[in-house]
Amino acid sequence: MKIVYSTDQVYLHGGVEKVLAQKLNYLVSIPIFEVHLITTEQKGKGYCYPISDKVSHHDLGIDYNRTKSYFSINNFKRVPKHLKLLKEKINEIKPDVLIVCNYAFDFYFIPFIASGIKTIKEFHSSRFYDIKDLSKASFFKRMLYAFNNKIENKYTYIVVLNNDEKNYYKTTNIKVIPNSIKLDTLRNISSRNDIIVSAGRISEVKQFDHLIRAWSLIAHKFPNWEIHIYGEGDALLANKLNILIEELSLTTIKLMGVTNILEEKMQEASIYALTSATECFPMVLLESLACGLPIVSYNCPNGPRNIITAGKDGILVAHNNIEEFSNQLSKLMQNEILRKKMEQHAVKNIERFSEKLIMKQWLDLFNKIKK
Repeated sequence: MKIVYSTDQVYLHGGVEKVLAQKLNYLVSIPIFEVHLITTEQKGKGYCYPISDKVSHHDLGIDYNRTKSYFSINNFKRVPKHLKLLKEKINEIKPDVLIVCNYAFDFYFIPFIASGIKTIKEFHSSRFYDIKDLSKASFFKRMLYAFNNKIENKYTYIVVLNNDEKNYYKTTNIKVIPNSIKLDTLRNISSRNDIIVSAGRISEVKQFDHLIRAWSLIAHKFPNWEIHIYGEGDALLANKLNILIEELSLTTIKLMGVTNILEEKMQEASIYALTSATECFPMVLLESLACGLPIVSYNCPNGPRNIITAGKDGILVAHNNIEEFSNQLSKLMQNEILRKKMEQHAVKNIERFSEKLIMKQWLDLFNKIKK
């Protein structure tokens, strides 16, 4: 069975890239599958996460300008080349299933150029803000939403990451399959340090400024504790965050940059903190639980509450409530016994997202498509 995954790139660190690498490696280890990866802008760079040599990688070299809107003239004029090269590559491979991982121009035209091929669109981000107050939105936004609904119906299946997200779609071809995690290398916890860890791309949606402000309310109570924020991304935003840290006279919260050993850093820490505006199904929370790391998280739309068992392996805080977040962080920092109990629950609760169980859902879907 030939399976093609289509995305923009796999050289930047991110949840989508990590999940995709895991899927590719899992599927290519099964003899009945021939697995291909098509990218539009790999730019000759290496993979950010290991991908098996058995995966056939095809980069189309479209190289959209990510600093501009997809609908900018600079990017829009590259669409014909993208359409032509992608169609040629699909005709060359002749896959049984084509899976679209990102949200770009190809989302709109793949159902029409992949004639006779079963297509799946994965959504890795929350649609909460897309439909919030839609009736008050601009005419263009409402028309785009309606148009997207029509395109989604052209796909064989739409796959979302949790049941909350399912409610935002009008299609009848929707499936819920969450992200998974490998559990074979994340269990050996040696010792914990007085460190709170957070991770993600440096972008507005992650709201690391909320974490900095929450820490400023309680840092003086915990002089021996530190917060380490891992990730890369918007350099201007990173500079703003560092300026905020200086303005608040905080010496125990640091932007650590990107790391390839995040799991090890989690195993050394005592708490994971998440203050995002939205998270659909964040891999970092799965990794935290697998490391037995208790979590304090905003109850943002819609991932955290579908991963964290509140009061058992983590704490959910009212969304965007910085003061309450600092209070709950303080509560957990002062209670080592509670942290130990949460650690025990975490390594048990994460089993429901094991790679074996989740990938079985994908295999069942592929078998259904094949029949």
